[in-house]
Amino acid sequence: MNTSALREHCAQRLLAAGPRVQELKAFLGLDGFVDEILHVVDKRESPEKFTRLPSIAKLAERLAGAAGQSTNIELVSQMTKLGGNGPIMANALASFGVQVTYLGNLGYPNLHPVFADFARRAEVHSIAEPGYTDALEFDDGKIMLGKHQALKQVNWANVQARYGQEPFTAKVQAADFVGFVNWTMLTHMNEIWEAILRDVCPVLRGTRRKLFIDLADPEKRTPADIRRALELITAFEKHFEVIFGLNEKEAGEIGRTLGLNTADHSPAKLSQLGREILERVPVSTLVIHPTAYALAVSRDGVDLVEGPFTPKPKITTGAGDHFNSGFCLGKLLGFDNALSVLTGVTTSGFYVRSAQSPGVADLAGMLRNWPA
Repeated sequence: MNTSALREHCAQRLLAAGPRVQELKAFLGLDGFVDEILHVVDKRESPEKFTRLPSIAKLAERLAGAAGQSTNIELVSQMTKLGGNGPIMANALASFGVQVTYLGNLGYPNLHPVFADFARRAEVHSIAEPGYTDALEFDDGKIMLGKHQALKQVNWANVQARYGQEPFTAKVQAADFVGFVNWTMLTHMNEIWEAILRDVCPVLRGTRRKLFIDLADPEKRTPADIRRALELITAFEKHFEVIFGLNEKEAGEIGRTLGLNTADHSPAKLSQLGREILERVPVSTLVIHPTAYALAVSRDGVDLVEGPFTPKPKITTGAGDHFNSGFCLGKLLGFDNALSVLTGVTTSGFYVRSAQSPGVADLAGMLRNWPA
């Protein structure tokens, strides 16, 4: 479902909501990375000119051919930027105009310079040094090579000691929207969630806030860890309207952990998988976002919306985080799931074409001038 009438309706709703966006408050965490975006050289034609390997499969062939021998792989840096699911999503929300507070590992005791612009857009607090990612980008996806040693410092004891439990609770209390992302790389996240459920949630007052959770590729975590995370996500539903976000690969991983059939990823079967996951992880909304479309599952059914897919993205690292920011913006503005998914795929589509986070007017413009 993606018609010109739906896009025009979404554009009008977004533009009319401009003043409301400026009033929204968000509190997110808890990761932080310095991302270096890299292309892999196929043929070096001159000191300045080269052709890049276009696909992950071509890199796999190159590496497989080196087995039992050795090879040289040249990487060319395209940019160094703030990274991590949390900072990218929070920065995108700030670009819309949302009042953002971010807590994570962005440099300690001093902020890493790559987060300086982010710190001018948002209220930023850091409790540890960042992780580092070499992001090898291809036309069909990306390979993230991470250095995660500093992420062990992201634990509840350091949240209490270096930020404070009272300020943490106050930020959750004041927020319209809370986001906890990158569970996979933050190995103390289950412990942090348990502490929040025990110490923070019981004292919250007022309307239930929206809470977004993204596991971020849990393949390397054990089934027992994943099942415990799913139990905690479900427990948050008592206190929040929980939005559980997955990309296509992550949906398959969660499905396998739950013993579901994940062999077919057609839109119809992925929709069915989403319904089955939601039955076992009963939160308000489950979102699954492949590259060409996205869908949201709730008790009311499934809404699937095609996106502005491009086979030649300028950047892919952070595309999912931008989708999440757009979807959550829609939900915060009272949009139904279909309009929220459309806002999400438009946000991601704008980002992968421009390598920039859009504002609300940018989204309206893209909705009205939808790429072929």
